[in-house]
Amino acid sequence: MPTSNTCDASSKFFDENDFTSNCPRANSPWRKVQFLGHLVSAQGVHVDPKKIEAVRTWKTPENVKELQQFLGFANYYNRFVPQYAKLAAPLTNLLKKNTPYKWETKHQEAVEQLKQALTSAPVLILPDPERDYVIEADASDQAVGAVLMQDQGNGLQPIAYLSKKLHGAELNYPIHDKEALAIVIAFKAWRCYLEGRRTTVYTDHCSLKYLKTQPNLSRRQVRWIDFLETHFHYDIVYKPGHKNKADALSRPAHVAAIQRS
Repeated sequence: MPTSNTCDASSKFFDENDFTSNCPRANSPWRKVQFLGHLVSAQGVHVDPKKIEAVRTWKTPENVKELQQFLGFANYYNRFVPQYAKLAAPLTNLLKKNTPYKWETKHQEAVEQLKQALTSAPVLILPDPERDYVIEADASDQAVGAVLMQDQGNGLQPIAYLSKKLHGAELNYPIHDKEALAIVIAFKAWRCYLEGRRTTVYTDHCSLKYLKTQPNLSRRQVRWIDFLETHFHYDIVYKPGHKNKADALSRPAHVAAIQRS
């Protein structure tokens, strides 16, 4: 609990830096903080309204550099946007080597869809380190996706989303291994939250329930299990794909990039 001196010192800092905050004092109520393009409040993390206005008025990119700038901006907020990779795919395809910059209807539609997604982005709740976590993970032929959630008294709510394109040898993994990789990538991405807490992992691949006990593990599977068992407390639970929030996140074939690949 903040002390009076803590509130006084913190209030002075926020006043001097033109911030507002949510310290529980009647004469200096802290309600929200603008921080690195985000608005943080007791309800969670929002995209800064100033950034929302900026994306609303963003002009159509006319060359590669301007497209990189737009995708760089959008990618910064991708944790707010389910299926971000799918929405951005037509634009990231323009950044491939030896691809002429030819703006078409599909590119304009992608820009408008990203703008809509960013200006209506959900509030992401702040993680509660005293509560357990839930991950929903899924994989498709070319990508993996996951969502990190907690129930803080109002049902499961999102903390962050991720989706990642598969590369090289990963594309040739059997579907069982792709589904397992989705889980491993999620734990690596959110390790700072998940270490020391119990995590329930929902997957739509039933056999993953037996990942730790299946016979004849490959060296790759042994490495993954060793990583998970060494650092985390977790349970894997089967959940059909049509009920799995992450199922849609794994479907895009591209993850946004702001540099040519």
